[in-house]
Formats: sequence, C-alpha cells, structure tokens
Amino acid sequence: MIKADIVQYLTETLDLPRVKAALAVDTILDAMKEALGSGKRIELRGFGVFEVRDRKRGVGRNPKTGVEVSIAPGKTVRFKPGKDLRGL
Repeated sequence: MIKADIVQYLTETLDLPRVKAALAVDTILDAMKEALGSGKRIELRGFGVFEVRDRKRGVGRNPKTGVEVSIAPGKTVRFKPGKDLRGL
C-alpha cells in the first residue's frame, strides 16, 4: 500500500473529495515527521509505536575493493507493532 492507496481509501470510505483526503494524509504524515524529528515517540494504540533510536558506529566493507569503511553513528526510526498487528 502506498500513499495514493490511503488517499483513495479515505476518498471512498468517507466520501471526501480527493484533494481533501490527500491534504489530510499529508498533514498526518507531516505531523509524524515533525514529532520524530524532535525525538518524540508516536504511539498508536492497537497499531504500534514509532520511536527514534541511536544507531551505533559500525564498520562496513566496500564490496568492490574489500576495503573496510567506518560507518558514522546516527539515529534511525524503529517501529514496534502493537498487539493487533502481531496477531496477523
């Protein structure tokens, strides 16, 4: 499922104009990006939890030359499914 599918679902289910459904989806996704960008946790009961976690420094390898490359530490978004999703 892609963003356009979600917009289509809202359009059909709620009988919304496509433009308003797209605006609603964009607004929700922007709010989620902003929250995760500021380090907040997003909890959607029954669906799951999105949170930002630290990623430790690592060592990778260039597949062409075999030379080791240092990978800088950073942050990543993790998703933990809720009870309703785990049962699928």
